[in-house]
Amino acid sequence: MSASKDSIVIETKDLKKHFKELKAVDGVSLKIRKGELFSILGPNGAGKTTLARMLTTVLTPTAGDATVNGHSILTGKNEIVKKIGVCPQVITIYEVLRAEENVEFIAAMHGIPRLEAKKKAKKLLEDFGIAGRKDWSKHFSGGMKRRLNFAMSLIFEPEILFLDEPTAGLDPQARRLVWDFIRDLKSKDITIILMTHDMIEADSLSDRVAIIDQGKIIAVGTPTELKDKYGSDNVLEVSFNKQEDLKVVKNNIQNIPFVVNWSETSRKERKMLLISFQGGLKNIVRLLQQGLIENIDEVENMKFRQNSLEDVFLNLTGRRLRD
Repeated sequence: MSASKDSIVIETKDLKKHFKELKAVDGVSLKIRKGELFSILGPNGAGKTTLARMLTTVLTPTAGDATVNGHSILTGKNEIVKKIGVCPQVITIYEVLRAEENVEFIAAMHGIPRLEAKKKAKKLLEDFGIAGRKDWSKHFSGGMKRRLNFAMSLIFEPEILFLDEPTAGLDPQARRLVWDFIRDLKSKDITIILMTHDMIEADSLSDRVAIIDQGKIIAVGTPTELKDKYGSDNVLEVSFNKQEDLKVVKNNIQNIPFVVNWSETSRKERKMLLISFQGGLKNIVRLLQQGLIENIDEVENMKFRQNSLEDVFLNLTGRRLRD
């Protein structure tokens, strides 16, 4: 059974995975449409990889079920694995093979004829900037190994692609290369499930995002919808030379009507205030004019930025994505 355009290609129903006392995934229900890039965004340990391993039939759920392309992960494993590609968080390559041999080996496992496999492997490796390497892949850098892993997951042109932290450990240039390739895949009607803790990655690539924390989905929507609903227009980050000054500012915030939310956090052992407020730069001036900060010498650092998915996570959980 295959999915038609705009239909639901993945659906989870109260999916759970418990490891003794740890509830790694705790009642996840989601619907993912054909052809969309759907991100699962959350900090390390939130349950992203466990969820992916169940959807790719590597792990059996403790309770609940999910369908992938119309087949249950409990009873339809053989049909599911024919249609999915997986780029796992842990790099999985054959280190005693060369780059093209790794890709061609996966092609052979999927029954792709040898000459066709060689042609496709060459093109993929060129796209990822690792064509022509004749040394064994065990000598590759971490970033090159991750790009090779990506190419291996795509050689048989899967209908559904699972990407678990695909840019982890990559330098900025390689990271952008992978992002551009993912954007190109989106135009080819491949359904992509991206597991990431990188809010910029999720914001720039995703059609929709599900935010996961402690095994539970706490919000779902487009990046814009999430920022509009759970974030605020702008954020002012302020750190202080003395913690007593922070307490004074916290008291002053209570009386400013356009302040939507505020939270206290830490960065490099320095306490900070994150003040979410409506309006633009004019309201920053108003914040200062209304006595938010009575003496500018009290401020160690001040930074203004637009609302982000990290602010959404912070407002929903009280913690940063990276905490």
